[in-house]
Amino acid sequence: MNYASIKPIDIANGTGVRVSLFVSGCTHRCKGCFNSEAWDFNYGEPYTAETADYILSCLDKTYIRGISLLGGEPFDPKNQPELIELLKAVRERFPEKNVWCYTGYDFEKDLNGKFADENKKTRELLRMIDILVDGEFVEALKNPSLKFRGSSNQRIIDVQASLKSGKTVLCDLDKI
Repeated sequence: MNYASIKPIDIANGTGVRVSLFVSGCTHRCKGCFNSEAWDFNYGEPYTAETADYILSCLDKTYIRGISLLGGEPFDPKNQPELIELLKAVRERFPEKNVWCYTGYDFEKDLNGKFADENKKTRELLRMIDILVDGEFVEALKNPSLKFRGSSNQRIIDVQASLKSGKTVLCDLDKI
């Protein structure tokens, strides 16, 4: 896996101050994407053990609320193995911190549906995420006034509540 960038301090991609990892590689190719250079799986730098250590060191501050995974596409099968290992380490070292993930895939149809049935890693990654922003960016639905998403078709989902209840539970941003 390659990554496009790491933001050790980010307030735009989830609640509170966060660490954000932008992975490389995306097949969605949404028109108007803010990060189109990261569509290429070879873009950026190779993700290594040192990269993971750096991310963990950035998270080791009391004011950091959690980590956000963006892209590119974190749920692309090529990116899942490294992200699973990273999130295992995050959960072990920082159980109080939350995990946000941005994906162009649909939660019900793709991630908790056909992909989860076809690939055990998808379900494993999904189980380690607290908040999921799903859906492709749609330029015609772009709305700069939306919190934590680019277009009005995208949803902010409470993954753990959704998995527990068996139905999609949208987040109340005032409660997270």
